[in-house]
Amino acid sequence: MFTGKTEQPCCLCDDPETATRIDLPPRAVPEMKHADAIAWQDIVGEVSIHFCANDWELVRDLVLDMGMNPLGRCNVARASFDLREDFEALLSQTRDEPDHGPVEQRMLEKSEAVLDDEEATDRARVEALLVRWTLSERLPS
Repeated sequence: MFTGKTEQPCCLCDDPETATRIDLPPRAVPEMKHADAIAWQDIVGEVSIHFCANDWELVRDLVLDMGMNPLGRCNVARASFDLREDFEALLSQTRDEPDHGPVEQRMLEKSEAVLDDEEATDRARVEALLVRWTLSERLPS
């Protein structure tokens, strides 16, 4: 059985033909639509969201031109992520939550480098801004 991340439809319109993928830290999940039932702390690694070509143009314009965060409109059911294995019920043991610090720090450092690069693609800049906005209030100064 495959339990890894899979290609998902557009997180805005559910179109199966996607053009762009953005990788975000697990903390982005609570900002997404219908995320109440997901324990983002149990996500291992990055969360990927996909956009069709038409919605990508809109997202790019919202983020780069208007400075708006579109995550509230993205359906988390269309996101791709890995959940940690749940052996707690099977073994009657409580496991520690995954430490997102290293993933978040790596993603933030990559984002800052992209934003400093004048030749970065629009996709890279959109991803970098979404990562920065997601983590900006949550990391220690």
